[in-house]
Amino acid sequence: MKILTSLLYFLSSFFIFAGVALAFINVVARFVFNKGLEWAFELTSYFFIYSVFFATAYLFKKSEHIRVTLLLEKFSFLDKVADIISIIYLSIIAYFSYLYIFDPELGLKASKEISIDLNVPMWVIYLVLPISMVLSIIMTIDHLKGKH
Repeated sequence: MKILTSLLYFLSSFFIFAGVALAFINVVARFVFNKGLEWAFELTSYFFIYSVFFATAYLFKKSEHIRVTLLLEKFSFLDKVADIISIIYLSIIAYFSYLYIFDPELGLKASKEISIDLNVPMWVIYLVLPISMVLSIIMTIDHLKGKH
């Protein structure tokens, strides 16, 4: 579990760093060379989105995601209830994001849609959804077991 937690921390840090670095490089290219990288804005956006999704899974492990603590302070058992509700919710999102990508008739993979600037199939880009939801479920289950 420590390896997975470290991996999530690394991935979220890497993607935020890569997004900032690429945005900086593109700004320099535009102002110094009067020619920006056409694909940089799209890739920067994807880097930031990936950072958020991997950081979300990491924060479920640390129980530092957004939550209302007023009742949790008074009734500690609600922490476990909140984790169970989170697991149910994350499972629903994981299932429907999987369908959104891989449904044989209506999914992104079947549509053969590609990104505008990167020419990458959109289903590859959207894979972060089910992957991060499953990782969030794993982190929440670990937190629910009391290993934090």
